[in-house]
Amino acid sequence: MSINATLIGQVIWFALFVFFCMKFVWPPIVGALNERKQKIAEGLSAADRAERDLELAQEKATANLKEAKDKAAEILDQANKRANQIVEEAKDQARAEGERLIAQAQGEIDQTINQAREQLRKEVAALALSGAEKVLASEVNRDTHGKMLEQLAGEL
Repeated sequence: MSINATLIGQVIWFALFVFFCMKFVWPPIVGALNERKQKIAEGLSAADRAERDLELAQEKATANLKEAKDKAAEILDQANKRANQIVEEAKDQARAEGERLIAQAQGEIDQTINQAREQLRKEVAALALSGAEKVLASEVNRDTHGKMLEQLAGEL
């Protein structure tokens, strides 16, 4: 055999091998590569979406946190205002109660003064009657003079 026939045989077998590979081996390999390429592209796009979603979630969380802080500050303001209002109401109630107690005490004082005056009138009347009895020691009509002294005490 000559080198030319061997070379031509090898070229024919190589061409058949290339044709066989192109027809039966290459399409599954290319399909697997394309599928892998598509999966990688989908994974990258999913990662990009996830990154955007993460950024949006962080922005939303920041906005929610700011809103919560604002609401907490508002609630604290309302609580402070309510506390001040309660303190003022308590002060007003204490003032009213103090004024009521002062008025009650003043009424009791007036009543005690009136009782003391009445008792003093009775004692003055009794002393005057006793003095008049001693002065007049002769004829004293207790009922008549008593009425007269009560009128005098009433005028005092």
